[in-house]
Amino acid sequence: MDLQLTGKRALVSGGSKGIGLAIARALVAEGAHVAISARGEEVAAVAEALVAETGGTAIGVRADTHDDAAVRAAVAEVVDRLGGLDILVNTAAAPWRPTMRATTLDVTDEQMREHFEVKALGYLRTARAAAPHMIANGWGRIINISGLGARSAGSAVQTVRNVAVSALTKNLADDLGPHGVNVTVVHPGLTRTESGPDPEPEPSNSIRRIVDASEVADVVAFLASPRSIAITGDAIAAGGGAPGPVYY
Repeated sequence: MDLQLTGKRALVSGGSKGIGLAIARALVAEGAHVAISARGEEVAAVAEALVAETGGTAIGVRADTHDDAAVRAAVAEVVDRLGGLDILVNTAAAPWRPTMRATTLDVTDEQMREHFEVKALGYLRTARAAAPHMIANGWGRIINISGLGARSAGSAVQTVRNVAVSALTKNLADDLGPHGVNVTVVHPGLTRTESGPDPEPEPSNSIRRIVDASEVADVVAFLASPRSIAITGDAIAAGGGAPGPVYY
């Protein structure tokens, strides 16, 4: 299937490693021109390596999603260097830490604020900066990477931040749909990336194996394409299935 992504201009926030990098690689392989944003200086080298690996078009842009002005400047740089912006994939988030397993009564304001700030507000900042360019084009795609923690208790921080992303996604979808912009959220589960998990735990999903970051990226590449027109405002689970519960 031709995903019709050739020449589309994409920004992947948090794209210098992990699932974000896998998504950037998949989009470049489909012919998209991709900007990778991250806070660290390594983002330029990551983009150069992606170009060398694929022969496609990729650039690196530094941006901290804590800072609205920095996000707007980064989006403006992407538009200037790529000639526009059609697709936004939000993956930047504070990494998982064992402290996120704290019980609800033990979670501190600082812990909750940090994760909400980076993931929910960070995604909102990039969407606010990117959406006007998509509206002007009359077409666009925004895909927010959240997590299956949105569907279960056990970590108040993880549940709250991921549910917030789902709520943000639905509101954006309703606001932007009349302008030709579809917005979806993808919930990965335990996912294999270049940094682990190592050792890999026994998977408890329906397919009984850990999903690779490249397989999550395949889902995102479809959602980023014109062929995904029928899907917006909804959550797509990409964790290999959850035995038992029925989601409808």
